[in-house]
Amino acid sequence: MTFIIAIDGPAAAGKGTLSRKIADTYGFHHLDTGLTYRATAKALLDAGLPLDDEAVAEKMACEVDLAGLDRSVLAQHHIGEAASKIAVMPSVRRALVEAQRAFSNREPGTVLDGRDIGTVVCPQAQVKLYVTASPDVRARRRHDEIIANGGSADYEAIFEDVKKRDERDMGRADSPLKPADDAHLLDTSEMSIEAAFQAAKILIDAVLNPN
Repeated sequence: MTFIIAIDGPAAAGKGTLSRKIADTYGFHHLDTGLTYRATAKALLDAGLPLDDEAVAEKMACEVDLAGLDRSVLAQHHIGEAASKIAVMPSVRRALVEAQRAFSNREPGTVLDGRDIGTVVCPQAQVKLYVTASPDVRARRRHDEIIANGGSADYEAIFEDVKKRDERDMGRADSPLKPADDAHLLDTSEMSIEAAFQAAKILIDAVLNPN
């Protein structure tokens, strides 16, 4: 049986970096499910199609190639903004959740990170982590990342954007962001990625090797 690790949490909490590190360590397949929404949005933008037509967005969602998700391209801010508009559409979510579930069954194991993995996509996951951090810490991380990559950033604008995204993710009717009842909470506000990884590894190893 495939071993599934579900990692949820708000934007810029560190779950992406943590997920990739876990997948590399255990030799598991990794999927950043947020990129599936961004890829759908990019396909709509590239084709000059509207972002408010659910039937068209669903058709694009059904055609997303999970093997061709380019993080560097899909990370662009305008794609993220477009993705947040289609991510609230129930039929788009259903189409992408189906693709994500199919991915989760890859052997020998998978690590999926997103907003609703432990609650909706893979409620049967053997390990569920909810990675979070305070809004100001997450805004600071995002700000520093943009600066480090040679961009320009306004901390206050990023902070407001983080809070707005949290409200949107937690407040939506379909699959809101929240920890699964049996998820382990990892607050990375005062924690390095390495410390978060070690904490996660202890939890994963305890399930993988119960003896």
